[in-house]
Amino acid sequence: MKMISILGATGSIGTQTLDILREHPSDFKLVAISIGKNLNLARKIIAEFQPELVSVLDYQDFNTLKAEYPAISFTHGSEGLIEAAIHPKTEILVNAVLGSVGLEPTLQAIESRKIIAIANKETLVTAGHLVMEAAKNNGVSLLPVDSEHSAIFQCIQGEKEKNIERLILTASGGSFRERTRAELEGVTVKEALNHPNWSMGAKITIDSATMMNKGLEVIEAHWLFNLPYEKIDVLLHKESIIHSMVEFHDSSIIAQLGTPDMRVPIQYALSYPDRLPLGSANRLNLAQIGKLHFQEMDFERFRSLQFAYEAGKKGGTMPTVLNAANEVAVAAFLEEKIRFLQIEDLIEKALSAHQLIDNPSLSAIQEVDKETRQYVQSLLN
Repeated sequence: MKMISILGATGSIGTQTLDILREHPSDFKLVAISIGKNLNLARKIIAEFQPELVSVLDYQDFNTLKAEYPAISFTHGSEGLIEAAIHPKTEILVNAVLGSVGLEPTLQAIESRKIIAIANKETLVTAGHLVMEAAKNNGVSLLPVDSEHSAIFQCIQGEKEKNIERLILTASGGSFRERTRAELEGVTVKEALNHPNWSMGAKITIDSATMMNKGLEVIEAHWLFNLPYEKIDVLLHKESIIHSMVEFHDSSIIAQLGTPDMRVPIQYALSYPDRLPLGSANRLNLAQIGKLHFQEMDFERFRSLQFAYEAGKKGGTMPTVLNAANEVAVAAFLEEKIRFLQIEDLIEKALSAHQLIDNPSLSAIQEVDKETRQYVQSLLN
């Protein structure tokens, strides 16, 4: 039985991870979780799984739950995230929190030699060089949970890195894939949250609509698979059946296919190097689907993807700025403070204003992250 900690247990990836644990109670045990502000769901998780440690965001919620569950240990805040990540019994940490808050707990868990099932893109986007170096130094595996990176990871099993010609990440195109830029001018938050294929959290769904989600995945793929950006392509694939592909230098292409279901890559990360049955999954029926469609990516239409490639190639603190500016801008759009296309405008201004720092330390990354958020917020104000 593998001992599991989940950061972000009440979010989309977190709850689907719990589905896996529920389906395989003899294979996995939940020992620690972190939650945000959804106390009602947290109570249900605590009652069902009885974790030993629960970290909450706010001190007030910490006191509330502590009084309700005297047999369980509680902690809170950023220190609480770290405590949940490095719980002594934990073997696999599922990092499913949103944003750059996932970085320090991941680094601490690596130092504690936990296996990392990484669903928190921002950890690798903002500090990929630090994370991969720490993983290498501590002999720790980073197992991808994103469907695209899990697909690539599955495709390269038994293959040699030197034989890889390029990675091909597929993209659904998000909520507005059929619309021109001119038609995006007045789109609403409700429209943006209506993803055609996947059920995800609000922030990721907006990122999918802008294509920033794919941009962050390109940067993440660069670090996970040790390939230059010139060898990482993005292909528009509306059905989300092929989750990604790997082309080898003999012209062979290996793809991983399946119905859009995040539980499949989550379970693969938890069960790796084995596979477990997933009886609740919908089986892929290609005859029923009939056709799959593909298009080249239009970088002028999806400017955020272009920003991500440029920031990734420049390296240093540029991806940190990209991510921080995007988080603030997306939050502003969800609160209906800005229009949809202004998300890109704010990101572009933040990237243009930043003075690049090469090979930044953790403290430098954290400072740049903070400064970028303040700068974008000043533009909003």
